[in-house]
Amino acid sequence: MEGVMMRGASGYAIAVRKPDGDIHLSEKPLSNLSERFPIFKWPILRGVIAFGSAMVIGFSAITHSAEIALQEEGSQDTDSDSKWNDISMGISVVLAIVIALGLFMLLPAFIGSLFANVINVRWTGVVEGLVRILIFVAYVFLISWLKDVQRVFQYHGAEHKAINCHENNMPLTPENIKNFSRFHKRCGTSFLLIVMVVSMILFMFIQTNSIWMRFGSRILLLPIIAGISYEITVKWAGRRDNWLVRALIFPGMCLQRLTTAEPDEGQIEVAVMALNKALEQDANKVAILNKEPEQEVLEL
Repeated sequence: MEGVMMRGASGYAIAVRKPDGDIHLSEKPLSNLSERFPIFKWPILRGVIAFGSAMVIGFSAITHSAEIALQEEGSQDTDSDSKWNDISMGISVVLAIVIALGLFMLLPAFIGSLFANVINVRWTGVVEGLVRILIFVAYVFLISWLKDVQRVFQYHGAEHKAINCHENNMPLTPENIKNFSRFHKRCGTSFLLIVMVVSMILFMFIQTNSIWMRFGSRILLLPIIAGISYEITVKWAGRRDNWLVRALIFPGMCLQRLTTAEPDEGQIEVAVMALNKALEQDANKVAILNKEPEQEVLEL
């Protein structure tokens, strides 16, 4: 919604272009559970926490940008109007989660179960996974034609370009940023594709003819699948560059041709403000704790 959210090691920043042309910038610290509970630094578990945190922050960022848009429309909301906006946003979030689970988890599981009497039960997991990927790609392709979504994808491209510029130790100027790719191997789109591939492999070993057990296992195992995918996408592929990594991330990079678009200079400006604020938060934490900074900028 006319904005970019950048997440660093210690907090995240949201920059939103207001209808009057100004940019609203806000920041929030991250609650680092791993510092209080070292068990959450373990592989897989750290991915589960990162996935949950990304979901919460993502919905918070969307809500925040929507509130700014409503405020700038000149509407003088009463307390009852504000409460109704909060309630309607909450209902929208719940509906979005239910629809996402139904469309990308339960529907493929149901379609896969239809093949149980035709092929080996184990291979129904492969059918289910392929259906899930097909639905996801078709969904992204269809929404990419919507004008508002195209704007979102332009901001997504600005986000990637700014991060690529920073990770190549170049000054964050529009001229420099324009020369960098709009694709990034730690992109959330690539992460979701890895999630689907991991789930397809895992569900091959969960054999059941009960449709309700299939539904339940898909939902209950989602955090574990996300944790494994996090290790692959962020902790392994995100820090390496060889032929195996490039082969693994290639499908996700191709999918980013749909989920990112070339941004204009104004969108790049928004991305730079969000990134600079996230980096500033990390630098302040480093100064307080007197330790080496974490160079990785996460967007998952």
